[in-house]
Amino acid sequence: MSGEALPLAAESRRLRLIRRLDLGGLLLSAAGLLLALLWAFPLYWSVMTTIIPHGASTGSLVGDLGQALGLYARVLFGTKIGLWYVNSIVTSTGVTVGVLAISATCGYALSQLDFAGRKLLWGGILASFMIPVQALIINHFFLINAMHLINSWLGVILPQLIAPVAVIVYKQFFDSVPRALREAALIDGASHWTLLWRVFLPLNWGITAALAIIVFIGAWNAFLWPFLAVTDESAMNISVGIAQARDMFGVGELAGAILAGLPVAVVYLIFQRKVTEAIVVSAGIKG
Repeated sequence: MSGEALPLAAESRRLRLIRRLDLGGLLLSAAGLLLALLWAFPLYWSVMTTIIPHGASTGSLVGDLGQALGLYARVLFGTKIGLWYVNSIVTSTGVTVGVLAISATCGYALSQLDFAGRKLLWGGILASFMIPVQALIINHFFLINAMHLINSWLGVILPQLIAPVAVIVYKQFFDSVPRALREAALIDGASHWTLLWRVFLPLNWGITAALAIIVFIGAWNAFLWPFLAVTDESAMNISVGIAQARDMFGVGELAGAILAGLPVAVVYLIFQRKVTEAIVVSAGIKG
């Protein structure tokens, strides 16, 4: 009897443990759902505000949707939002390509080459974290103005190419590449450019894609520098243009904000895993 009682007791303890785990999982799921609802409420409120602006409901769903479509139509056809989209795409793509090219080459040099001033350059990159980009805005403006690049794509792109965290991320990953690969390629006569583009970068396409997405989203959402560097309405990017739309055209700012943020929201949803990977890597490097 005692031999039969032991398995029964063990089974009973296992069942109690499963019940506790199920209860804990249920509580965690409920807490996660509550937090998700709290996170989504501002987005819901913004969309509903554009559907029923200032509580001016028509009393019917069809009428409210008609008001909302009219509001969005005013943003789409009453402003230069199409041109602003083009400006944002060009400048954001230029910033992304520039940051990745500069960061990859600099990261490779710091990781694989031995040159005079290497430690000084590395220390300067690390020290740059102590200087916020906003503190350089005045210098950037005077330089861009002196080069006659105000109200131009290049004037918006150049100051945004400062991305020390991308250099650090690339150096970290290039340091992890086995040196045997580099030595074998050098013996075969490969140059450093060949090593970078055909050996090191292909081994790190994942982190390159993650950095590209996060840099593109950051450049798309940039406001302060594009606001200062662009005064011509036709040269504005989407974030600056929408901010000016209410004063210039009397359109709803929330409808414009939703249209402005829609492309990056779609990009984030499609590449969510890569964006999360980039944030985790960046946080790990900074920490």
